[in-house]
Amino acid sequence: MRFSSLTRGAAVLAVVGLALTTGQAAGAAPTATAEPAATVAISPISLDGPAIADVTVTVTNGSAARMRDLVVAFRGPVGWQVAPSRVEVGAVRAGQPARATFQLRVPEERTGFFLRTFSATATYKGGDGAGTASTTRTERTGDPLGSLAEAYSNVGVTSEADTAPGDYDGDGNSFSAEKLADVGVVPGGAVEALGATLTWPDVAPGTPDNVPSAGQAVELDGTGERVVLLGSGLGNGATGTLTVYYTDGTSTSGQVGFPNWSFQDAGAHGATLVASSTGRNRPSGYGDAAYQYRVFAHSVAVDPARTVDFVVLPANANLRVFALGLG
Repeated sequence: MRFSSLTRGAAVLAVVGLALTTGQAAGAAPTATAEPAATVAISPISLDGPAIADVTVTVTNGSAARMRDLVVAFRGPVGWQVAPSRVEVGAVRAGQPARATFQLRVPEERTGFFLRTFSATATYKGGDGAGTASTTRTERTGDPLGSLAEAYSNVGVTSEADTAPGDYDGDGNSFSAEKLADVGVVPGGAVEALGATLTWPDVAPGTPDNVPSAGQAVELDGTGERVVLLGSGLGNGATGTLTVYYTDGTSTSGQVGFPNWSFQDAGAHGATLVASSTGRNRPSGYGDAAYQYRVFAHSVAVDPARTVDFVVLPANANLRVFALGLG
């Protein structure tokens, strides 16, 4: 089966490269692990559907030996048709590229923000001896939220004079704005955490000020060594994967987590305690002054040589995020 070619639009994101390394035979003496020499790249893909898009997968034999029996397979998102699904390329000389062309049926674009992931895998003999190499490419349609503030949907901080709007934990409880101010956390104020200077939500107490993390995509433009999240958790399992996308189309993912805002070890999930306030606001007023209610930081390392474009928050609403930034 072969689709007819249609005009393709410009790609949004670039290629993410990944190659697999060889294993060591049982009983062999330890040796240094060499970088795999075979690389795979997927050409830009237009998501301006409905259309048929030509996709080229390039496999480069970066080794000093001939690659034999090269087969390239390509996959799109679930339900997207590809023809053919694999191409038998054959032999590739040392240091040379080989290309396989596929056609992809792109459905009509949907309203909203979507990430579409495509993958290509090369299997072969000879070459660097690894036997396989692969890559993924992510294209997007629509735009991420312009800032974390656009996703605020929960009231986590209230004034002791009016505690009724708060519902940080689902039971009507919230941080005390006055007690947070006592430890230097104020609306629009700077909060130092893990090498980043973050801005506490610049909103009045009793209004939405945090994000129940649910996979929202948020713009975060700039460079740094880590993306830092500021918040706290509900329950004891407030963890998930944060994914950072760069302007060149590559991405970095890492696990983040916050301890419970009160009754859990402050170092749980690898988090760092940032601020600890006395007591909390309940629906009936301020109370629980015998306990501390806390804000934490967690981070994911990023490549300082690349520019961050946007992040996708973990899909776990038990993580409540007040701020994010680059450190």
